[in-house]
Amino acid sequence: MSVVRLFVLAVILTSVILLSGCTKTSNKQAENGTGQASSFSFENPKKSAHWESNTPAHGSILAGVPINAVLDFNFDLAKPSAISVVHEGKDYGSGETIIDDNKLAMRRFIDKNAPDGLYTVSYRACWPDGSCHDGYFQFAIDRRGAEGFSDLRGKSEVSVSLAQIAFSPQRIRISPGTRVTWTSDDDVTHYVNSDSHPAHTYFPEQNSEALKRGDSYSVVFKTAGIYPYHCSAHADSMSGLIIVE
Repeated sequence: MSVVRLFVLAVILTSVILLSGCTKTSNKQAENGTGQASSFSFENPKKSAHWESNTPAHGSILAGVPINAVLDFNFDLAKPSAISVVHEGKDYGSGETIIDDNKLAMRRFIDKNAPDGLYTVSYRACWPDGSCHDGYFQFAIDRRGAEGFSDLRGKSEVSVSLAQIAFSPQRIRISPGTRVTWTSDDDVTHYVNSDSHPAHTYFPEQNSEALKRGDSYSVVFKTAGIYPYHCSAHADSMSGLIIVE
């Protein structure tokens, strides 16, 4: 191969690497349940020091409003840590930022009437020594996706089976005050855990002990919003969603 040809190939390869490293947005589409795809452009997230996870997940397109935005860290949080949840210049965060009792998570509730669209969650994580670090992530809301859920609204009790490494039904719509009961029909051990994994902090009331065949676990959902959850024993493949409305 000639020297000139090698030089040209090297230039092309370098250009590809540089372009890939400069990418600041990603387009993501999700089936919204209407037969149409919802599309949003997400910036690359900025993760602060000691960050471990967040819920909603960055880049997620949700069929309902999250009840709160939660960030998990591996270092004690302190005031004045803060979270904003902004869509088109307006902060849809509700109330003050709350630091959990274990000081490893902070959250801010989200206005249940937040409209569809792209949201940027910006946060300032502060440590006991007074230092603070900033970060952000993004998610989107598209309520049309709720049409693809099993509509169980109006029922006081709903059952979900855990079988063949799956929740069935996987995505459900229920009314406030509905009791959801999960029952394991598998020979392997399962769990019902709120996102994220392994922090399980989004909705702490939704975290079961180990469920063996025949075991059940129940939660009453009182607050409107969307609840992502998973089985922590099969976190990569076993997940579910609940919309309370």
